[in-house]
Amino acid sequence: MISPAMILNARILVVEDDKMSRKLLVRILTSSGFKNVHALPNATRLRSYYAKFKPDLLILDLVLPGGVDGFQAMQYLREDHPEDYLPILVISAEARDKVHLRALASGAKDYLSKPYDAPKVILRCRNLIEVRLLYVALQGKNEELDAKVRERTRELRETRLDVVRRLGYAAECRDTDTGQHIVRMSRYCACLARAMGMSDEECDLVLATSPLHDIGKIAIADRILLKTGPLTPEEFAVMKTHTTIGAEILSGGNSLFLKMAEEIARTHHEHWDGKGYPDGLKGDEIPLVGRICAVSDVFDALTSARPYKQAWSVDDAVKEIKKMSGKNFDPAVVDVFTAILPDICSIKKDVDAMVGRVAREVKAKFLLTDPR
Repeated sequence: MISPAMILNARILVVEDDKMSRKLLVRILTSSGFKNVHALPNATRLRSYYAKFKPDLLILDLVLPGGVDGFQAMQYLREDHPEDYLPILVISAEARDKVHLRALASGAKDYLSKPYDAPKVILRCRNLIEVRLLYVALQGKNEELDAKVRERTRELRETRLDVVRRLGYAAECRDTDTGQHIVRMSRYCACLARAMGMSDEECDLVLATSPLHDIGKIAIADRILLKTGPLTPEEFAVMKTHTTIGAEILSGGNSLFLKMAEEIARTHHEHWDGKGYPDGLKGDEIPLVGRICAVSDVFDALTSARPYKQAWSVDDAVKEIKKMSGKNFDPAVVDVFTAILPDICSIKKDVDAMVGRVAREVKAKFLLTDPR
């Protein structure tokens, strides 16, 4: 609701070259209670003054000296403030309808003819100011709503990512001692995707979806998934189904998120030479996200300790990945991976440090208690 006080406190700018007419307008307005009335004798400084003063109403004469008339002034203001509601009331001694229509078409919201009728001036000014203040209030409300939508969207995105991480942990913790593999691996994937030229939006999707690459392992029996010795051909055939199971779990969605997650789950064990699984895709038949995930997944697996092996050094892991270039892995992806190896090592260091810090905090909170 726009109160009378708000209208009387509105900023009014009068641009009128005739001194007597200018003073008359100012007196009519101030005597009616308007408290913030400014006046200019011409439009030469109008653009800068308008931007600084931000009037809620501009009373503008059409005929002005100094090379800038009322029509040009309105054109300049439209150029400077294309998205704004310009509260312009034009005044002129010209009585022809043609001039009135041109003024309205040029951006004026209303028209006053000279000589002035004080009650008419006040009523039209009040009406235009009320519309302007309603517009400003609506803009503020829209900005507030936009901010709430952005915050809600951020919260939903964080919730979605949290659910994804937890699902990834659920699958990962079944056959490793730590769920941090998916944290490192997903960050490797995003870093590698960016270096491969994927957009920021695509890299964010890679970061969010790659933790689900092994989600299908939740359906693999413990006797196979947790077996410490070599798998038999029959057991390995079952193990390979985690790709198709994972893809099936993630299938059917229309979002880019689920489509990429399904693609990664199905193709991260495909090989460049066509000897991977489950579909035996070869070369560029394998989606880029699958090729990126394959290198990142193997690198982290090699450099991480498991119950059945010690962690490899970064150098040995990179040598092995290079050895499999052109066989298991896309040579172009391997080349980029080795080029950004300092970034990959930095991610590994940061995540491992985070894990250590969290472990120390948990120990301090739950284990170091007073035995009494």
